[in-house]
Amino acid sequence: MKRRFIYGVLVAVFVMVFTGQKAAAAIHFTEYTLPNGLHVILQEDHSTPIVAVSVMYHVGSKNEDPNRTGFAHFFEHLLFEGSEYIKRGEYMKFIEAAGGELNANTTQDRTFYYEVLPSNQLALALWMESERMLHAKIDTIGVETQRKVVKEEKKQRYDNTPYGQMINVVYENAYTKYPYKWTPIGKEQYIDQATLPEFMAFYKTFYVPNNAVLVIAGDINPEQAKELINEYFGDIPKGTAPIPRPTEPEPAQTAEKRVNFYDNVQLPAVILAYHIPKLGTEDYYAVSLLTQILSQGKSSRFEKEIVDKQQKALQTASFDLGNEDPGMVLMLAVANREA
Repeated sequence: MKRRFIYGVLVAVFVMVFTGQKAAAAIHFTEYTLPNGLHVILQEDHSTPIVAVSVMYHVGSKNEDPNRTGFAHFFEHLLFEGSEYIKRGEYMKFIEAAGGELNANTTQDRTFYYEVLPSNQLALALWMESERMLHAKIDTIGVETQRKVVKEEKKQRYDNTPYGQMINVVYENAYTKYPYKWTPIGKEQYIDQATLPEFMAFYKTFYVPNNAVLVIAGDINPEQAKELINEYFGDIPKGTAPIPRPTEPEPAQTAEKRVNFYDNVQLPAVILAYHIPKLGTEDYYAVSLLTQILSQGKSSRFEKEIVDKQQKALQTASFDLGNEDPGMVLMLAVANREA
């Protein structure tokens, strides 16, 4: 699955292109909720004959048991194994054979699945997402297969990548109580220790219509789309298990905290992390704008001052990690050997 930063880059590119071409255009949409709790958002756009279908489940790593971290990300992989009516390994084949693409990603707050298809294949995407929600294949074969996949991903992207542990170290030290203190990749030993009944319980708790949002955007007839949605999702039972949410806020940090982390890298990196307000607040967007001013492009403040003028760093960056609850902004520099 593509990781969060790749998804963020794609979104940013889309936003820049869209705003540059249609600065005055408003995005009109309709939304409603099915009796089983599934929230639906429809956006009609006939500019191209394609449709994007996405389902976002309100479950991320912050909803995990501290002794079972990595579950949300593990399910991102596991739920491509197939379903009662989709054979193992055929999930991607169905979409690709129809001329589409699909993927998924996981954050600390949510898990997101999507398909982009020719608009005459809307029913296919809805059927497959309803299968994921109601009939996902969770068995020993799939679990053992994805255990290997997820552990290999952790090795490649974190354990054996320069500065790969950076994000984990930052979060482990920035939070003391709130479950943002671990990242979605989790700990591989917890995935190894988990049993099949634990995976089934996680699925039945979080992968329910009243914990999901279905979004359809593109070349659609809204009334026909509503009929298809009702056909494929209307009779899925509402979840009855209580959905765990964090309730204890992170205590306010009252002093600077410094951490030295030694890794097998050629050049040291300096990372500054600041707690920031949650996504959606005015101050969050101010911080997000600040990160763009500081490090976006060759004319940014960090690039011109730290890299070009002072030549203290080979690379700089600043980016906000917007979350549903108060998150962080990171500012970093990879030091010049001569600095």
